[in-house]
Amino acid sequence: MPLRRTCKQVTALVLRAEDRALPLVERLAVRLHLYACTACTRFTGQVKLMRKATARWRSYSEESSGD
Repeated sequence: MPLRRTCKQVTALVLRAEDRALPLVERLAVRLHLYACTACTRFTGQVKLMRKATARWRSYSEESSGD
């Protein structure tokens, strides 16, 4: 299985990684692609930012409802 992936494939893998651990070959393919692709690197950063923001919102929401 080749390590070269398209941007469409990498974005799908990045999103899939939110739900489950990726196999080693897929993690390597994503990492190699991110070294060369600025757009996918930005997308990955945005996904991480959304994950952090959602976690903060949930904790804030739980604190507010506990009063």
